[in-house]
Order: sequence, then C-alpha cells, then structure tokens
Amino acid sequence: MNENTWRFVKKRTAADGAVYVSADKTRYRRTGGAELQAEAAFQRRIADLDYPVPHVLEEGVTDDGHYYVVEESLGDQTLHEGAVASLNGGRTLADDVIDTAAQVAARLLRAQAAHLVQPTPGTLRQWLDSAGFTHNVFQENPDLDNTRTHAALDHALDRLGTVPLVWGHLDYGLPNVLLAGVIDWQHHGLVPLGYDVLPALEIVAFKGYTASPGQRHRYLAVLDDASLNASGQPVSQNLGAYLLVKALFFLALMRPTDPSRTDKHLKWQYRRHLFTKGLEQYERTGTVDTALFPGLEEFAAGHSAGDHP
Repeated sequence: MNENTWRFVKKRTAADGAVYVSADKTRYRRTGGAELQAEAAFQRRIADLDYPVPHVLEEGVTDDGHYYVVEESLGDQTLHEGAVASLNGGRTLADDVIDTAAQVAARLLRAQAAHLVQPTPGTLRQWLDSAGFTHNVFQENPDLDNTRTHAALDHALDRLGTVPLVWGHLDYGLPNVLLAGVIDWQHHGLVPLGYDVLPALEIVAFKGYTASPGQRHRYLAVLDDASLNASGQPVSQNLGAYLLVKALFFLALMRPTDPSRTDKHLKWQYRRHLFTKGLEQYERTGTVDTALFPGLEEFAAGHSAGDHP
C-alpha cells in the first residue's frame, strides 16, 4: 500500500494505532492490533445485515507488523462536529441535527430489530456489567456497591427481561454518527434493543450542548415509531433503565489517581452526583429525567459553596 496516498488524521484514542484518510477523502485507513481485526470482522458481518456501517474494502498487515483496515468514508463530518458548528454561541442543538440523528438512529434500530439474537442464561447480566463497567465503578466507588444500588439494577434487569437482544455498538453517540451511518464499533456486543440509540440526546450535555425537551420528545417519537413497526413495542419505555446503566458508564474510570488533578476530581464528583440523582429518580418513578440534572458549571458552583458532597 502506498503510504503517500494517506494523510494522518489522529491517533486512535482507545487502542494502539492511528487513523488516516485518502487524498480524495473517500476512504479511511485505520491501524491497530487484534482488537481492530475483531472489529473489522464484526463490521463486515453486520454490514451484511444492512446495519448502516462503513463497508470494509481492504485489510492486511503493515511492514511494521500492525494490522490495518481500509473502509469507505461515510462523510467528513460527524453529527457532533455539525452540532458544534451550528450552535452560534448558544447551547441548544439545531433542529436539523436532531432530525438527522433520529433518521440514522431509526435506520440502526430497524436493522437491529430485524436480526434478533437468542439469549442465553446470564446474557443480560453480562451486558449490564460490560455496558456499565460495574467492576470498575464499584472498585473506584466502593460506597456505591451497596444493597440499594444493586436493588435498582436488579429491578432494571427485570424490566428488560422481555426486551429482545441485538448486536449493538455500546458506545453510541453523536461523535460516532454521520449522515450515512455509524462508525467505531470496537466496543460491540449484545445489547437490549434500543440501548444504543435511546440515550443519545440525554447524554449530549457531556459534549457541551443540550437538546430541548421538545427535541428529545421528537427524537424518541421517531424511534418509537420505528420500533413499533419492527417489534410491536415502543422502545422509549426502557429509557430509564438504560440511563441508569449509562450513568455507571460515565462514572467508570473517572476517579483521579493524581491528587493534584482537581479538574478530574470535580468531574468525578459531578458524575457521582448525576448517578445518585438518577438512582433516586429511578427508585421513585422507574425512569430518569436528565432535564433535572445540573450542568457541570452549576454543580461546580454548588460544590465550591459546600452544597454538594
């Protein structure tokens, strides 16, 4: 492969390797190890199931022993990049970003619902531990490893017991979504239907912008319409359980090991606060309303004033 035809884009954040783009921007080349090879094999499989993913065009081993994969480009701007560009000094997403997000999410949901996976005993619990990084969360936050937390998680699993399982992304969000589909499937695994796409607008505050209640409602309505036609059930009824797991995901690996990292310590305390707020809501109502969560700046102000632990 002629290296001169590829322009370096970035180092890969979660694995050894890098990303390159072709001169005409129609292909991407990624390098890595065994995890990238497994991702490419999975991506080829779900592409055959009509998942909206890049098609793998070529793969092999570089001269220095790294595995590489070449895949088609789904575009040159993620929805996260488009969202940031459309803010115009505000924080609320533009409606066209919401509509595109709903369109791509519905395509993925329909593909997932068309290819259900037969569960085996313990599969749903395995999803919870993997998606929520529960081992890491409880190791770093042993006070949360208690009867109350486990009771709420057990309740969530009970509610999800009849939800079909599908092959999922496990790290779905606007940074991995483009108009033509979804990229970066390295964390793939079995998920309950809707887990990937439902929380996407509930977690955007971590990226510096927000979706209005009306936008979130419209997004969920599109997904419910798609799921009702595909499976006969509205997926939005599971949003609370999914957000409880997402709160664990965002808390995982956040506790700073360097005492001087006051910025990360604040973020860790913030995400602990969001988890406990979500837990309280879920216990009371069986759902989670992220509109009631404070932003990081609001939390930081209260934290400095002693209003939060």
